Amino acid sequence: MTPDVIVDQPVSLNMSPYTGPWTFDQAAHLMRRAMFGATYQQIQTALTNGMNATVTSLLTIPSVNPPLAYDPQETVAPFGTTWVNSVYQGPDTQSNENARYRSLVAWMMQRLNTNTADISEKMCLFWQNHFALEGVFDSRATYNYHEIIRSEALGNFKQMIKDITIDPAMLLFLNGASNNVYSPNENFSRELLELYTLGKGVQIGPGDYSTYTEDDVAAGAKILTGYTVDGLRSTTMTSPVSVFIPQYHDNTTKQLSNHFGNVQISGNGANEYSDYIDVIFQQPSAATFICKKLYRYFVNYDMTTDVLTNVIPIMAQTLTINNFDILPVMDQLLKSDHFYDIAIRGSLIKNPAEAVFSWFNTSQSVPNVDLVTDYSMYLNLYWAMGVLGQDYMSPPNVGGWPAYYQEPSFSKLWLNSTSLKQRFDLASYLTQYNGINVGGNFYKVNALNIVDGLSLPPSAVDVIDDLCALYCPKNVDAGTKLGLKFILTNGQPDFEWTLQYNDYQANIGNPAFADPVRIRVELVLSRLFKMAEFQTI
Repeated sequence: MTPDVIVDQPVSLNMSPYTGPWTFDQAAHLMRRAMFGATYQQIQTALTNGMNATVTSLLTIPSVNPPLAYDPQETVAPFGTTWVNSVYQGPDTQSNENARYRSLVAWMMQRLNTNTADISEKMCLFWQNHFALEGVFDSRATYNYHEIIRSEALGNFKQMIKDITIDPAMLLFLNGASNNVYSPNENFSRELLELYTLGKGVQIGPGDYSTYTEDDVAAGAKILTGYTVDGLRSTTMTSPVSVFIPQYHDNTTKQLSNHFGNVQISGNGANEYSDYIDVIFQQPSAATFICKKLYRYFVNYDMTTDVLTNVIPIMAQTLTINNFDILPVMDQLLKSDHFYDIAIRGSLIKNPAEAVFSWFNTSQSVPNVDLVTDYSMYLNLYWAMGVLGQDYMSPPNVGGWPAYYQEPSFSKLWLNSTSLKQRFDLASYLTQYNGINVGGNFYKVNALNIVDGLSLPPSAVDVIDDLCALYCPKNVDAGTKLGLKFILTNGQPDFEWTLQYNDYQANIGNPAFADPVRIRVELVLSRLFKMAEFQTI
């Protein structure tokens, strides 16, 4: 495989559709950024189908089955059915909740461990970071929140804000459920402006942040009064619901600042929050703010002056003219000349989810034993992900994971002397060793699946070239490849690998022939997953 030649030239800032060469490298870059690990064959399919068809296919949000009851502490939903619309068993609702929480996080890991070629899970993580909500004490509410960000992941951003605003989990998380006319709570009102829609901007005066003022926060809190939550851990209600109580709502007229054209929001009961959000989205900074976040997540954390001048405004214009639909913006971004500039490749450090599931998904490794075993394996993997610094369902604070907002390091924060060692240890554990063990069943990287799917498995040189192209966005130098080939062949001449692999293919199902091949590939993968070139995306 011939790598692209890197030349010293300015980064393309062109947001017009990419018309350059469509090689394995471009296809792999697209799939890495859109998925948690694509197989070699999926990238080859993208290469065959071309950029336009591949992007169109990626920009889908397929439906998924809900989490299932598998834990003995789940005493309401029958085993193997979903609990998401089940009541709780009184008086000990905590036992039900413990079981549902474990089921929920295991299901989330199962969703990430998928080989469907679409952007859904990457978008779900983006929105989970944007609306950084920790799981509440009723897993049905947490599940419903995740269903909003999944079903609307490429939908209308304005509508998503409206739905999240009165979602029971968010009402609980940011004190909206206790926000009332007698005691206005500014918690959600502040985050709605600062973190979800406009950004804080630059302070230009006392309590004035160039996009909103402290008085706007106070007015917003009054606008948002009146909603509460009913049905938490209910033994009769199948799901928590948001409820508007008119007497808890401040129905006076609220005055907004000059940043909102000095608009007054008249009392409008249960729909007043929606009126307010419509006003917020009239600010140009609403489109710019979310486009910056999409750019940092999918392209590059380095928001240069050139990018701010030439890229973000084009994205924001596309968002605005499409009434804040996210799909057209993502379609434009993933097809743009700028996105495929070689300087963009490898510009981000893989987060733990991207690292771990690129191991599993590229090898089509799934537990596939039985419900209890599979969910138990995924639960163990969930805890391991937390050790690496990313509790998937629990961002560390309301701003999300620091790697997505903490200047100037951004994604570099995923790696330090501790987390890097833990990442390396897990890579060894899931490749060279038995992996996650549940009742004598093992969940690990399937090395044979990987090597069998490459372009020319009997050739040691091609195996190493393909693995480097699959996992590493930037070129791997000849010396490093030679070292990897030495591991693959165990220092023997290349033809020995050819003979060994062909013997394995001639005796499929015989461990005596499969194990030597598997072990050599596992050793290569273990080394490759610890290379600096692998840590970027």
